[in-house]
Amino acid sequence: MRISEISVYSYNLPVANGPYRMSFGEIKDVDSTLVRITTDSGLVGWGETCPVGPVYQPHHAKGARAALMEMAPGLIGADPTNLLGLHRRMDSLLNGHGYAKAAIDIAAHDLTGKHYGVRVADLLGGVETERIPSYYALSVGEPDQVAAQAAERAAEGYPRLQLKVGNRPVEIDIEVIRKVWERVGNKVRLAVDANRSLTGRDALRLSLECPDIPFIIEQPCNTIEEIARVRPQLNHAVYLDEVTENLPTVLRVVGANLADGFGMKITRIGGIRPMTVVRDICETLSLPHTVDDAWGGDIIAAACAHVGATVRPHLNEGVWIAQPYIDGHFDPENGIKVVGGHIALPEGPGLGVTPDESVLGGPVASYA
Repeated sequence: MRISEISVYSYNLPVANGPYRMSFGEIKDVDSTLVRITTDSGLVGWGETCPVGPVYQPHHAKGARAALMEMAPGLIGADPTNLLGLHRRMDSLLNGHGYAKAAIDIAAHDLTGKHYGVRVADLLGGVETERIPSYYALSVGEPDQVAAQAAERAAEGYPRLQLKVGNRPVEIDIEVIRKVWERVGNKVRLAVDANRSLTGRDALRLSLECPDIPFIIEQPCNTIEEIARVRPQLNHAVYLDEVTENLPTVLRVVGANLADGFGMKITRIGGIRPMTVVRDICETLSLPHTVDDAWGGDIIAAACAHVGATVRPHLNEGVWIAQPYIDGHFDPENGIKVVGGHIALPEGPGLGVTPDESVLGGPVASYA
């Protein structure tokens, strides 16, 4: 089986009841890039990558499409089921740009599952759960408002809540944490995510002034070096997120014992294949981690669910998907949803979702 055609699509996903607020700004919509790979056997696989604007990470939607257009001609004729060989071929065609390569990787996993008649999760070593825990990320807001939303999400069945903080007086963030704790207590696990926005000083205040509240701090500062300076003084475990842009960085972090866990994103790390490497590293070292992505639609959500289903339960910090925050589905029948704070593992083969191409419109580029 060989790749005979690659098509690239652009689709705008509006934020429902938006905007969604994070430390770096408001999200009103996101520009998602979808990839359709067709083979000479007639099988079709779908991939997706969806940066949250141009400043959240060193990624942006137009960059993803430009990178895909650079690689696509050189991938025609490749065997999509040779996942290692496909990554090596992509690397020979373009240096870096893992977030764009992830769309090809996801589509290739979809194709490989369909070729062998199995779900992607089964390709990845076996399923730990068919009902995958999710978590809800509460946007930056006023303390009482966030606390009320936290109570609602806890009542829905989410086992974990993430509180967005940063880019405002740290006293307000501390008040948010305390008010949420008052409302939900030990009903859920708590994560406090600053998305790189805190100074070392404010990260210390946030932790040292809340010693009685159990939470993890996710990506408090902008760089690994800043976090390394303050981590020994914190009362709370530290997870790294945005700085873990590739496998060498993950290896550096675990080798230097700079993190207690990870908030991992499939497209940032380069796709499903490198994400399973991170999963295995974390299992070897007993490091908890999430399996999620920036935003995106059903294809990214399905990829996250399949990987998340293979994580050992005691290390699984949850799978975050954008579905609760956006309207509609690429696949109207099999769209990925969060129900009761959990995600049902899609039924295969492959990813278990097939976009309605009439919704997407025509491709922005095709190669054969």
